[in-house]
Amino acid sequence: METFKKLKQFYWPYKSWLLWSLFALLFVTAITVVYPVILQITIDEVIRNGKYGWIPYLSAIFLGLMAIKGVATYFHQYLGDFFGIRSVYSLREALYQKLQRLSFRYYDNAKTGDIMSKLTADVDGFRFFLSFGFSEFIRIVLLISVSLGVMFYYSVPLALVTMAAMPFLAVVVFRFDRKVHPAFRRIRKSYGKLNTRVQENISGMNTVKSLSREDFEVGRFLNRSEDYRTTYINTSNIWAKFFPLMEFIGNVCVVLLLAFGGYLVTTGELQVGELVAFFNLVWYILGPLMNFGFVINLFSQSKASGERLLSILEEEEDVVNDPSVEEKRLEGTVSFRDVTLTYPGEEEKALKNITLDAPAGTTIGMIGATGSGKTSLTQVLTRFYEPESGQVYVDGKPVESYDLQYLRKNIGFVLQESFLFSTTIKENIAYGNPLASEEEIIKAAKRAQAHDFIMDTPDGYDTLLGERGMGLSGGQKQRIAIARAILIDPSILVLDDATSAVDMETEFKIQLALKEVMKGRTTFIIAHRISSLKHADEILVLEDGEVRERGKHDQLLENGGIYRRIYDIQYKDKERIMKTSPR
Repeated sequence: METFKKLKQFYWPYKSWLLWSLFALLFVTAITVVYPVILQITIDEVIRNGKYGWIPYLSAIFLGLMAIKGVATYFHQYLGDFFGIRSVYSLREALYQKLQRLSFRYYDNAKTGDIMSKLTADVDGFRFFLSFGFSEFIRIVLLISVSLGVMFYYSVPLALVTMAAMPFLAVVVFRFDRKVHPAFRRIRKSYGKLNTRVQENISGMNTVKSLSREDFEVGRFLNRSEDYRTTYINTSNIWAKFFPLMEFIGNVCVVLLLAFGGYLVTTGELQVGELVAFFNLVWYILGPLMNFGFVINLFSQSKASGERLLSILEEEEDVVNDPSVEEKRLEGTVSFRDVTLTYPGEEEKALKNITLDAPAGTTIGMIGATGSGKTSLTQVLTRFYEPESGQVYVDGKPVESYDLQYLRKNIGFVLQESFLFSTTIKENIAYGNPLASEEEIIKAAKRAQAHDFIMDTPDGYDTLLGERGMGLSGGQKQRIAIARAILIDPSILVLDDATSAVDMETEFKIQLALKEVMKGRTTFIIAHRISSLKHADEILVLEDGEVRERGKHDQLLENGGIYRRIYDIQYKDKERIMKTSPR
């Protein structure tokens, strides 16, 4: 029960709904056990003793009890479902909030499909036990207890003989639980992997088709599907082994009942009606006991689901937030002091003792090979990752002293591949500032050189975009991302290869937009093209996580180092192409 104790905070506040559901269940159980008693009275008193005048009264009582049972069953099921649904509503909300707080370290290793499986299938698996499994367990306990009480009232010897095989049934049920829980844990993991396979395939469909790897992807899916199928069949095999054994033990109880009960009737120690009632009551015990395997199945599934949900809820939040409220806008002065960073699971350091000063309003350019540490520098600035040593300051204060939302709202990002949501263009631009007016949104789009092409779309700013911005070109998506950055009015701007994947004409338009955005802001430009950063106040040349050269464009050219070599490669190749191209 450790899993349920850890998740108690989500369902215990709604326990009153469960208690009312169980109160209704008490009526259902009591009325159910009354049926055999009415049958016994009908046989022994009405039929054998000829008291036929009792029939109208017994019929009225029976109909009344059925009506009460129907109403009680309705409230029991409705309130039980309400309890489960309301509980997992809070649980799902907590899971989603937790996922928003977890840092990039968690998402570096997490699989999207597996996370989606936890938030859907596992939440529903846990809910089903809350809504149905727990109350079914209580129903079994109540039905067995009340039925045993009536049986002992009729005949203690017959009740003891009938119950002789029950301990064996209990042992089988216990062993079933020991085997079925690990099996369901494997099913949940296998389902998460299958979900991940589907999600990755759909997300990467352009790559799959462009490389003609459809058959390969089908093969990988079939491998995951085969694993899921095998895991499920193995679990079904457990069911197939244990349930016939449970049924056999139950039938042994029935044989003992008929043999010894028939003997008691012949000796006059038991009436025929009581034996018939006994026969019905024993199934009120055997049926629930065998159904107890189903309850254990639900419990095992929900426990396996709960463990997977706890793997998110108990994940350590390595980025600790200071929830202090900041009202003023940051000036934008940034300093790095001996900052060192190693990504989780990596041995090589991404940053090595980086020291840098960027006064407010200055532009810092960064250039270097892939993996040299350019993007890593901005990720410790925004606390996407925490440095293992060193300190980052903004406006003279350590970044840890700022509220995360406040800090990040003062830092605008324009990335090489800008993510757009499948909603309207207007809502995409206003994503970082949802309270912005329509006039402010249009103004930001004009400054980002995006207004004209937006107005050419079918519904203008109300045009719905496809998934990840489908329907727009790369340059158009970039300019919407720039408009989004303008609208949050950041003090610090990060341009991470913002123009590397577009043509020259589009690059020119984006550069015009970026010049407008950069005015009065501290800007970090990450680029592979020298043309994108040669006007920066200071340029850093990074290699293997270290700053190898720094200075202005002209100074770095005169030094004749790494920067000069990059410049020669880019511009000499350009000159050679111009000379050899046909006029």
